[in-house]
Amino acid sequence: MTKKQCPILTTTQILILAAAAAAAAAISRPLAPPPASDDLVFADQRLAIVYPVIQRFKALITSDPFNVTASWIGSDICNYKGFYCESPPDNGSALALASIDFNGFRLSAPTLDEFLDQLPDIALFHANSNDFSGTISPDIANLPYLYELDISNNRLSGPFPPAILAMDGLSFLDLRFNAFSGSVPPELFTRASLDALFLNNNHFTAALPDCSGASAGDNHIIYLTLANNKFSGDIPGAALSRNLSELLLLNNMFSGCLPHDIGKLESAVVIDAGNNRLTGHLPYSLGCLRRLEILNLAGNLLYGRVPERVCRLENLANLSLSDNYLTGFGQACWRLIKNGVLDLTGNCVPGLPLQRPVDECVEFFTDFPLRRRCWNIPAHASFPCWFL
Repeated sequence: MTKKQCPILTTTQILILAAAAAAAAAISRPLAPPPASDDLVFADQRLAIVYPVIQRFKALITSDPFNVTASWIGSDICNYKGFYCESPPDNGSALALASIDFNGFRLSAPTLDEFLDQLPDIALFHANSNDFSGTISPDIANLPYLYELDISNNRLSGPFPPAILAMDGLSFLDLRFNAFSGSVPPELFTRASLDALFLNNNHFTAALPDCSGASAGDNHIIYLTLANNKFSGDIPGAALSRNLSELLLLNNMFSGCLPHDIGKLESAVVIDAGNNRLTGHLPYSLGCLRRLEILNLAGNLLYGRVPERVCRLENLANLSLSDNYLTGFGQACWRLIKNGVLDLTGNCVPGLPLQRPVDECVEFFTDFPLRRRCWNIPAHASFPCWFL
């Protein structure tokens, strides 16, 4: 009987097998956890406190296409990508995590809870254009320095975060392009600290509160964007802050008459309330908005003449009144039409090209319930703007 020979391995084969075994062992071993904060030396105790908060959030991230989190290691938090440190207001000699800018990082995580609400010195949190979901923790009300919150263009949901109402220093709030729903608290529009409020492209519903009588002196909002929701009812007095520069209400279900008080928006540069259900005459008080550059009221149920004083506004660059039921205009408006500033297509103006069919106009004015009638001074009337 022939004795079976054991195979003889070459040196190269042995090295290959050894490398494969080492690789298999490495795969089978669990990844080592990040160093405990006790093993690291931080520039300030405030940074040591937020280190585990950051590491827990890092573990939740399911997608990081730009490898941002690769820099989130070690004790030098101030050099983590997206993290910025400064001295906190209560201690000029200390160093703390003061702001976060995740804009455009496209990070994915199922929640911001136990992260944002656990950063005690945070002043600015910007996380535009990521893929964060879940709701907003009520514990954000405990962040004493937070004054800018931008969580727009994510997949956050739930009702309007009520904790925001307890944040006295908040001046900038951006919730755009999420899936928030339900009503908006009336108190939001009367906050003295709030300069910019962006709520567009969510699922907010119901009527907005009319708080103007009690809060006209408290409302300091400069930028108010409520577009592309399902708000309904009258345009609220709470929106009529004299400080408003931009008012965007387009693509909602606002109805009723444009308020005469809209003429008190003396700082307004842009007003867009297109594609709603607004009716009545154009308020002559619009002619008091001397800084106005863009006015869009297209796609509503407005009727009557276009006030000449509106067409005489010196800074007006775009006046869109198309797809209403307007019936006339004067010489100043005619000049704007010829210059391409005023769009009156799709109305009921006799002799003007590109108007609605006559039978459509007749039907509108014949079937005209009382609720569409708005008290207003005639469009050609003179009225002192200082009276507003």
